[in-house]
Amino acid sequence: MTSVTDKTRPIRVCVVSIALNIAFGSGTIYPSKRMADGKQWTTHNLNVKTVQSYCYQDAEINCLQYGRLYTWQAARQACQSLGDGWRLPTNEEWRQLASHYGGLREESEDKGKATYEALVIGGISGFNALRGGGRSAAGQYARLEAHGFYWTASESDAAKAWLYNFGKGGQSLNRHSDGEKQDALSVRCVR
Repeated sequence: MTSVTDKTRPIRVCVVSIALNIAFGSGTIYPSKRMADGKQWTTHNLNVKTVQSYCYQDAEINCLQYGRLYTWQAARQACQSLGDGWRLPTNEEWRQLASHYGGLREESEDKGKATYEALVIGGISGFNALRGGGRSAAGQYARLEAHGFYWTASESDAAKAWLYNFGKGGQSLNRHSDGEKQDALSVRCVR
């Protein structure tokens, strides 16, 4: 605390320094956190409006609450639009993150439940995963509040990519190699 005196009375000035980790995308600020895997992850679902990105049921209120849903190619571009080394995480990066909280469904004794609880909104990690559902290539929306589907940058073949699934019913984190790239899912970015 520093005292500064003017002619009538002393004034106390308190200087506070706060470190805030953020990423910028289309004028939007994205909070981020260094997670247990040592990487910086965004802690909110991406909501950067791009071609081939959608609000669940085409309702803007859903974008505000759950972020946008992106096709695989749009997801890659949207993360890069944040600049400063941000990108769509790989399958292995998601897997490493999960391993620090108990592991994936197929790799843990509790079938990914501890990981699910740590990474969903309100969990101990601060990652705050949401169950934002998805959109099929045909334009059909489904699974809001039942599943949080997240793209990885890792392809399984020319038409498919790996995705991570926070499933409410099983209360677990699982991964799938059969995400259709033209479907639209939620996105987190890493650097």
